[in-house]
Amino acid sequence: MRVPTAAITAASLIGGWQTARRTGVRPLGGAVLAVGGLLAGREWARRTGPATTAALAATYLGAFALSHPLAKRIGPWPSVLTVSALTAAVSYAAADRR
Repeated sequence: MRVPTAAITAASLIGGWQTARRTGVRPLGGAVLAVGGLLAGREWARRTGPATTAALAATYLGAFALSHPLAKRIGPWPSVLTVSALTAAVSYAAADRR
């Protein structure tokens, strides 16, 4: 079964944040984020070329980094939902739509 990478990226960004928030263990949230990135990266590599895979990985990691300063401006939930939606949209357009 082929899971859309858009769903993987959005779920792991939201899930990683919630895991860290609810447990108080930031590395555990990071582990959720890493597993999601590895799963999505594996699928990106299967479906696209190396340049697209690298760009999608950079988008995923950039979204994680952007969520922190964005949360200071608009709040944590809106921040995480925004970067998750953007990452999912880019992933869908570049890898899942085909």
